[in-house]
Amino acid sequence: MTPSKEIIRLIQIMAALRHKQTGCPWDVEQDFKSIAPYTIEEAYEVADAIERGDMENLREELGDLLLQVVYHARMAEEQGLFEFGDVVEAITEKMIRRHPHVFGDEEARNAGMAKGAWERIKAEEKRIKTEARKNSGQEGQKTQSLMNDIPATMPGITRALKIQQKAARVGFDWEKSADVMAKLNEEIDEVKQAIANGSPDQIEDEIGDAFFALVNLARHHGIDPEAASRRTNHKFLTRFAFIEKSLEAQGRSLDDCDLDEMETLWQQAKKRNNSAK
Repeated sequence: MTPSKEIIRLIQIMAALRHKQTGCPWDVEQDFKSIAPYTIEEAYEVADAIERGDMENLREELGDLLLQVVYHARMAEEQGLFEFGDVVEAITEKMIRRHPHVFGDEEARNAGMAKGAWERIKAEEKRIKTEARKNSGQEGQKTQSLMNDIPATMPGITRALKIQQKAARVGFDWEKSADVMAKLNEEIDEVKQAIANGSPDQIEDEIGDAFFALVNLARHHGIDPEAASRRTNHKFLTRFAFIEKSLEAQGRSLDDCDLDEMETLWQQAKKRNNSAK
């Protein structure tokens, strides 16, 4: 096969990879569950390319993420569930439905997007889905909740943010960030008390509460807590790499270095980082 900019070629390639007789053995044996972790990983790699401002890498990573969509669609088609075209149709229909001020009639376009319209449209979509579940005999499997559509497999920090955003939309939220800061300090005190008590289960519980409050504080200041965490991870890795390179220049390794020496190099790295800002 020759490369192409057309999506049809990618769909054909995936079909060839999944062919029972002539396809790739590894691809043939995969299923939705085995591929799901790769889908999540590719989404993170897209975010990483954006974070680094690497547009060449972003092009590549977006392709990898697109492959995941094609992969899942192909497996669904093999089972007679849906195919790639149905995925495209569903998202185009949703985008048109959710943007009547762009795709609607002249009256809707002139009116613009009324306040709260997005949430009303989504609420109507949820109602239709609920009715569909009832009609298919699936009612009762899940208690109706505002939070039902937040994936349980979502990373903890991101899921906490989604939970808080949904709660805030119905008015269940702190009025100002100072209130959240007070709550965070309260949770930190409870972490200290749990550590003093020495119960691992209690310590885990209280640290979780502190994380949740910290995410809330970030949200109130318009900060994406996941992006903040990635930024800190990058900062730590940069400084730690400075320690390793400094020791290497001396013909030494981390095994030859005690904590005081590493702390001294860490502070040097920190000064270099601050002066570069």
